[in-house]
Amino acid sequence: MDFSAVLTLLLLVLVLLLLVFSRVAADMVLLGAMAVLIVAGVLTPAEALVGFSNPGVITIAAFYVIAAGLKETGAVRWIGQLLLGLPAGEKRTLVRVIIPSSLLSAFMNNTAVVAMFIPAVQDWAKRLNTSVSKLLIPLSYAAILGGTCTLIGTSTNLVVDGLLQVETGQTLGMFDLAWVGIPVLIIAAGVMVLLAPLLLPARKGVVEQLECAREYVVELAVMPAGPLVGKTVIDAGLRQLTYGYLVDIKRGDQLLTAIAPDMVLSADDVLVFIGAAEAAHELRAIRGLTPSHEDIAKLDISMQQRCLVEAVIGPEFVALGQTVRDSRFRSRFQAAILSVCRQGYRLDGKIGDIQLQTGDTLLLEASEDFVSQYRSRRDFLLISALNESTPPDYDKAPIAVLTLLLMVVVSASGLLSILESAIIAAGAILLTGCVSIAKARRNVDLSVLLVIAASFALGAAMVKTGNASMIAEWLLFYEGISAWQALIMMYLITAFFTELITNNAAAVLMFPVAMALAEQLGVSYMPFVIAVMFAASASFITPLGYQTNLMVYGPGGYRFTDYARLGVPMSLTVAFVSLSLIPQVWSF
Repeated sequence: MDFSAVLTLLLLVLVLLLLVFSRVAADMVLLGAMAVLIVAGVLTPAEALVGFSNPGVITIAAFYVIAAGLKETGAVRWIGQLLLGLPAGEKRTLVRVIIPSSLLSAFMNNTAVVAMFIPAVQDWAKRLNTSVSKLLIPLSYAAILGGTCTLIGTSTNLVVDGLLQVETGQTLGMFDLAWVGIPVLIIAAGVMVLLAPLLLPARKGVVEQLECAREYVVELAVMPAGPLVGKTVIDAGLRQLTYGYLVDIKRGDQLLTAIAPDMVLSADDVLVFIGAAEAAHELRAIRGLTPSHEDIAKLDISMQQRCLVEAVIGPEFVALGQTVRDSRFRSRFQAAILSVCRQGYRLDGKIGDIQLQTGDTLLLEASEDFVSQYRSRRDFLLISALNESTPPDYDKAPIAVLTLLLMVVVSASGLLSILESAIIAAGAILLTGCVSIAKARRNVDLSVLLVIAASFALGAAMVKTGNASMIAEWLLFYEGISAWQALIMMYLITAFFTELITNNAAAVLMFPVAMALAEQLGVSYMPFVIAVMFAASASFITPLGYQTNLMVYGPGGYRFTDYARLGVPMSLTVAFVSLSLIPQVWSF
């Protein structure tokens, strides 16, 4: 092995380790790897940057705009409400969740589908008196399964098709994957309907009831020269609160509990309230109370520009495992934490001493532009962004739906390529005003596009240095191995990487290995390429491999192990059906 090959292999191992074990953002890791390959001379700048001009990447960017139009016009919500209905029985309820989410995710970005369905399913679960944790993981899994049915159903399919087009000049049709995708969807959905009621916990979600993750502790101080000094609790209006109640009073070194209505308030008393997020807003309207948290007083934001935000900590939050104090949260994000909830329960004690973890739900006081600023980043998964979106323009919903249908028909008929039809459809969405340019720009997830485009450089280096062929030789560890056995290995390795890193990165890294493996076996590369597509989308065991899994983590009140309960049988089912059908449709 020459220097370039050794460097590329070491760099690949380092990238995988950083993606799995570090808190560095995935796009930064892969952009850094790309820079090393250019500086070391392994790739020319043109070779390293080829991902940024790949048809699949550009198509994904166009689809973000189309999905934004469908979301802003309320088309997704309207279709979902039409199909959800009010079924009787837990299994019928699951069927009603699976059908619309899988159907919509076959033709649009499944992240947008899940984002739109989360609040609808939460409200639906309340009306049906069903635990939301029984429904949200199936919602995510159904969106993943639906995405495997068409070429445009998931970004992974578009990425691999783009690689295939560049490598061989061949491209897949819109519904070519349906021969495997539809049976996978039907059989896996059947398994989900049978097992989900038995294996998923009946747990309350982050917005389900006051006692759950939206139950916060809010502390406010009595202003020394304010109108509340000397008044009783009931006279101060603190017994008629709609969203919270007074539980304790901290007076100097004393902690007063079981507060009586006639207790007299003193200057600098710290009042401890428990309630929903709206309680903090309600208490701010009472004259004579001021936030006791020193971080709030230090916020360099005028009161007129502040708002309350509920946010769930994401997997790439920069200070995971650190305390609030050590993380310098206020100065870093220009936001103050009022309260923290974890796995459905509020955390007591001093805010500054709490160690932040993935899935923690924070009640923040922040600037008005906090939500838009962090909407497209992975530091936070914002609940408020899901529930408090602007009212949809239903009058333009038919235009958005018609645009999507025309794009599917035109690309499926072969009149235009998927890239061409997607760009035209995105332009039509903007020109007809289904979504504003500003909102379309915010909905384009640049971090995802950077991860995909930068990972192409590693794939190109693997091919150029011969490492892809070498790994393929390692996989052929004995001479008598059959093409079908090699296909199984290829699928399992890709599925394993998908659970650890992002689905798109796993697909890009395994594509050159799949091509080399087919070449060394002297068989068609198509079964191996399709296996990479399906395996890279089969992320069911952990919440980390697929973004929709993490999106339902907080709202469903889930724990990490909840995914494996249903995810293991789901992964085995999808693997069995896919590996049985792929060689039948694309022969060796």
